[in-house]
Amino acid sequence: MANRTGPTNIHLRNLIRELRKLSTKNNVKLWKRIAYELERSTRNKREVNLTKIDRYTKENEIALVPGKVLGTGDLTKKITVAAFKFSEKSKEIINKKGKAISIQELMKDNPKGKKVRIIG
Repeated sequence: MANRTGPTNIHLRNLIRELRKLSTKNNVKLWKRIAYELERSTRNKREVNLTKIDRYTKENEIALVPGKVLGTGDLTKKITVAAFKFSEKSKEIINKKGKAISIQELMKDNPKGKKVRIIG
């Protein structure tokens, strides 16, 4: 059996490293959990539709998807969605009502991880 090497995408590796550093620096377990989720194999990564995000979030909340956001469904609330990847359609729909940002942007804006809900 081959040794586990982790993600080969250099951007993803850097993001995981930054998440771990931020987790240790601020003593926030959320970032460590997201780093663990992003390390999973490609076939086990989370893919979430907008319908699920809308169902499980509240108004003005931050939804964090450690994977990809897909464009099936619609949003009825004003929310911020942070994810590793977005489909074009999902980004369009989210930006009409709320805001679609990357995980790096969320780390800069909210290093303590307050009021963040993991979806997926």
